[in-house]
Amino acid sequence: MTAGDVRAAVVRAGRGVRWYLREWSGEARWDDHLRECAAHGHAPLSRREFERRRSDALERNPVSRCC
Repeated sequence: MTAGDVRAAVVRAGRGVRWYLREWSGEARWDDHLRECAAHGHAPLSRREFERRRSDALERNPVSRCC
């Protein structure tokens, strides 16, 4: 394995970790919202309004529960 192969593997692993953390934290939902608005020709919500609505939806419909 050459130094270039190792470097490429490290970069690939870093991208995978970044993708995973963005999906896990919900950060990727903002990008999805922007793409969806662009596809339909709508003006996107402000980031603050988007996060507020997302937070409200999560409170109304909890995904995981302890009981």
